[in-house]
Amino acid sequence: MKIVMLPRLIFFAVFIAAGFAGAEVHSLTLEQALEIAARQNPDVTLARLDQQRAQEGVYVALDPFRPKVYGGSGLAYTYGYPNSIEGNAPSVFQVRTDMSLYNRAQSYTLKAARETAHGAQYGAEAKAEEVAYQAADLFLTASDIEHDDAQLAAQLPSLQKVVDVMNASVTEGSELPVELTRARVNLQTAQVRLDTGKMDSDYYEMMLAIALGYPATDRVKPVDSEIAALMVPPSETAAADSALRNNRELREMQSNVLAKQLDLRSYRAARQPKIDLVAQYALFAKYNYEQYFQKFQRNNFQIGASVTVPILVGTAIKGYMAQALTDMQKIQVQMAQVRNRILSETRRAYEQWEKAEKLRDLARMQLDLAREDLTVLLAQNGEGRVPLSRVEQARLEESNRWITMYDAETEVTRAKIAILRQTGTLLASVRDLHSSTKQ
Repeated sequence: MKIVMLPRLIFFAVFIAAGFAGAEVHSLTLEQALEIAARQNPDVTLARLDQQRAQEGVYVALDPFRPKVYGGSGLAYTYGYPNSIEGNAPSVFQVRTDMSLYNRAQSYTLKAARETAHGAQYGAEAKAEEVAYQAADLFLTASDIEHDDAQLAAQLPSLQKVVDVMNASVTEGSELPVELTRARVNLQTAQVRLDTGKMDSDYYEMMLAIALGYPATDRVKPVDSEIAALMVPPSETAAADSALRNNRELREMQSNVLAKQLDLRSYRAARQPKIDLVAQYALFAKYNYEQYFQKFQRNNFQIGASVTVPILVGTAIKGYMAQALTDMQKIQVQMAQVRNRILSETRRAYEQWEKAEKLRDLARMQLDLAREDLTVLLAQNGEGRVPLSRVEQARLEESNRWITMYDAETEVTRAKIAILRQTGTLLASVRDLHSSTKQ
């Protein structure tokens, strides 16, 4: 049994290895990442397909107002009087056409289809903005982890030096063994943080690749970008006004309400007369008619208008109107919910921004203090007043403060991106930033 299964295992191992061998690493700036996400993310693609389907629905609604021509033959064996078949006299060849000239109900249906397509466009744009926000958040996380890993890697030589110094000091009897244990724990802690950071980095680079529409075997490496210079509205009120004005989800709902209103007018117009163009040509065979009619004409043509006046339209129209009104009420309730969510999330985003800036300023002060402490200790170590282990401990503290500073800067940028997401201007703001940095 083992001999039979071994080739299969080798086959699957080779197959998996071949899949990873074809993986690519994409080094991208934030602007490039967001552009790719907005173009080829699967959710955006699905939203655009929905938009395309809604646009094609316009052609369906337009169909009654476009002429249609049908050709064929009504040739048949006739025994006795030439009866009509499906309302047409027996003919060698016939052509007929029809189209609506006046159909008020269908006109409103056409307008509703166009409004639905307009709303689907807003939906696709909203999905692109949402995907851009998700990609930006993953980009920031991956970039932050990469900076942290670089700082942790830089700490390892200093921590190893502390371990070596403590080992010598313990051997000489000038330090307690617990200090050597502490130094080893610090070294191991940094090593574990670096190892777990690398795993987290690989995971977020994979998720960023998926968000950009790449296969899960690919990785996206964030390239440093001037994203800290992103501009946000000057106040919470301005941001809330911009969010209510630009929010694509809200505009899609407004478009859907208009479409339902047009549907309602279409149902009401079902009681109005309808006028259709009708025309028909038929080529008759003489042998069908010569025994029963005094005059035979081979070419026959009719053109005119068919007028239909509804008298009793049944109960379906009333039901459709009630459903349209219910749908409108439902959408209006959802619009109120969306407005409240926009205002609350915009306010929260501004609060998070203010909090992140305060923490960033505090982290900068702590970093400056750690750098001053290191400078003083380096000078004292040069004079032989403090041991090297204390200098290395201060160097470690400075490195940790740099990590805190990077994290604080990332949170400020993340809060800005959250505000731009609410205002619906994230993609535009990143493009403007990229254009200004290139000039």
